[in-house]
Amino acid sequence: MTDVNLYNIQEIIYNNQKQLAPVYIHITKLLSIFFIFFVPIFDNFEKMTILIEQRDLGVEVEGKKMETNELVLDGGFPMPKLDAHGGGFDAPEINAFGQSFRDYNAESERQKTVEEFYRLNHINQSFDFVKKMREKYGKLDKTEMSIWECCELLNEVVDESDPDLDEPQIEHLLQTAEAIRKDYPHQDWLHLTALIHDLGKVLLLPRFGELPQWAVVGDTFPLGCAFDQSIVHHKYFKDNSDTYNSSYNTKNGVYEQGCGLENVVMSWGHDDYMYLVAKENGTTLPSAALFIVRYHSFYPLHKSGAYTHLMNEEDKENLKWLQIFNKYDLYSKSKVRVDVDKVKPYYISLIDKYFPAKLKW
Repeated sequence: MTDVNLYNIQEIIYNNQKQLAPVYIHITKLLSIFFIFFVPIFDNFEKMTILIEQRDLGVEVEGKKMETNELVLDGGFPMPKLDAHGGGFDAPEINAFGQSFRDYNAESERQKTVEEFYRLNHINQSFDFVKKMREKYGKLDKTEMSIWECCELLNEVVDESDPDLDEPQIEHLLQTAEAIRKDYPHQDWLHLTALIHDLGKVLLLPRFGELPQWAVVGDTFPLGCAFDQSIVHHKYFKDNSDTYNSSYNTKNGVYEQGCGLENVVMSWGHDDYMYLVAKENGTTLPSAALFIVRYHSFYPLHKSGAYTHLMNEEDKENLKWLQIFNKYDLYSKSKVRVDVDKVKPYYISLIDKYFPAKLKW
């Protein structure tokens, strides 16, 4: 085999590197074997050295990715691109009850409880009700405490709307945060967002007014416009007074297309409450974090694509992060326990970075 022939082989491979990358690697291995075992036979090859240039083919070489794997969104926060499986997180196929996730029709010990929850939710969540709740709780006059103190309060809370989990909520917060931390180690704001995203569920406790479950948890949806068919247990909206209000029962309702979700009244619950707490207490978390906190239960949007006509450009950018977050929020619900004492120092450091020591609630 001459130098010219070797050059020709390399040139063909380089010109077709995307199609022939596997062939290239295979031929390289064959050449290595050839010279290890057969060079000693040919004295004229005794001092021959072949240098093969390693082109960037975008494939894994010795376990390392050869191409960059980041996007940068508005605000300067890098967002790793999802691979074919949506990231490194290995989502389980069944929930804590042995059922498919978010299956609201599956026969289980919680199915009837969950459906009754949504019946009450859909009857009572009206435009006027939400306005009153935002005015009442927007005063933030219930108590003062730190983020971690609030996390510990969630040991007393179980979400009756969730068909996938019946563990205390602090377990879910840490499961979500640790799963994201593993796959996105450099986005510390996202780790903290996972930790705080459900803290608004303290509204279920006596010191916060002990609101009924239907006014705190469950999937959220806009008020002031038509209820989309994608909303779980949509049938119960027939008993909601807004259904028969001509100002609220059209596609846009009281809004203009592209007005931005910031200007849309959402059903009242822990999402909107925690958003108000974080914003009014001056958090330095990015807008994507506040978007996640406020809309992580807005499944008609990020699962079914409903209400996109109300979004503006900032919403569309932030939605990319919410869709990443949602997988961890949903599928990290399991019986796997988290060592709270071990991870607590890390999350305390993040709280100190992005929040004041004490917050008004």
